[in-house]
Amino acid sequence: MSSNPQPLIGSGPTMGALRRLIATVARSQATVLISGESGTGKELIARALHEGSDRRTGRFVAINCGAIPRELIESELFGHRKGAFTGAVVDRVGRFEQAHGGTIFLDEIGDLPLEMQVKLLRVLQERVVDPVGSIQATRVDVRVVAATHRDLEAEVAAGRFREDLYYRLNVLPLVSPALRERAEDVPELLSHHATRLAPQGCDPITFDADTLQALSGYAWPGNVRELGNLVDRFTTLFSGRCISLRDIPLSMLPKGLHAAHKAMVERAQSEPAVYNLMVPSAPTADAAAPSSALESGAGHVAVTQQDPARVATDVEQSILMAQGGPTAVLPPEGLSLKDHLADMERSLLEQALARAGGNVSQTARLLHLQRTTLIEKLNKYSMRAA
Repeated sequence: MSSNPQPLIGSGPTMGALRRLIATVARSQATVLISGESGTGKELIARALHEGSDRRTGRFVAINCGAIPRELIESELFGHRKGAFTGAVVDRVGRFEQAHGGTIFLDEIGDLPLEMQVKLLRVLQERVVDPVGSIQATRVDVRVVAATHRDLEAEVAAGRFREDLYYRLNVLPLVSPALRERAEDVPELLSHHATRLAPQGCDPITFDADTLQALSGYAWPGNVRELGNLVDRFTTLFSGRCISLRDIPLSMLPKGLHAAHKAMVERAQSEPAVYNLMVPSAPTADAAAPSSALESGAGHVAVTQQDPARVATDVEQSILMAQGGPTAVLPPEGLSLKDHLADMERSLLEQALARAGGNVSQTARLLHLQRTTLIEKLNKYSMRAA
């Protein structure tokens, strides 16, 4: 039995057409060749084919042909008998036999060595496997789905892939689209991965409209895999927050998003400043006078302008320190790294408390921390919130 597969995410026309084609192809027993760039989800397509077929009650067995050492690939695919070679102390059932009655997924088929391509061709033609060291062939009933990021026609022309095997595999071709070809699905994919990666008890991260537009226009050279990794990174840095691209340190962004980040920062700097922070202050003669942008509360006055582009400055400086960036300067006499980092953390806590007027929740948001984590840190340094 196969486990519950991950869904194919995307409601745009490209994915709609792919789902309809998968539903049609799944009903066939013919071999399928899935082509597409790395990270586009070729294994998800293969699993969807299996789940949509009458083999769904059988096993779905996946193997990456490029990840198995050349000297072990035959045994991995077809199995071996005890004593067939040094180290073969027991019989081993190969992947084709394991998939009997189900589907075998041969990922990165373009990386299969030429000598193994001949043996795979016989399996596709005869539907039998020859375990290493066996004198008797074993019949298998499997559906073969192969995938590659390579251009197999070019590989055939270069003599690196057998032409007869290519035509045996390419009975039903499917293409896994690059993410840049279905940019309309980016917001849905971001939401899906943000929900999947959110820590237990925490809200998933979200993105403001400008950031969604920038991410939808990004080329995504690593495709859906890159998107998932980026959401994982942002979830770690900004758990539960609504993220703006300009809040993210450049070192945490792909180079392809640097121009969009710069444009958003410049636009923020040209906009009217935001008056939204309060700090404690002793009452003065002018304290009763309302601010032009914000009415003062008792014992508080509105602070000067806050630059929206600097919301994540403290986070960025912490990252630069950890990466040995320009803010990490080692004095000639050396220093205690533990004490220095503690001083930096204490200083950032003090600054954030001051900006938030001692409000714990606001301080936690400024530092991108959970409220309970902030309280632990305040207790650590014997600091008190208002």
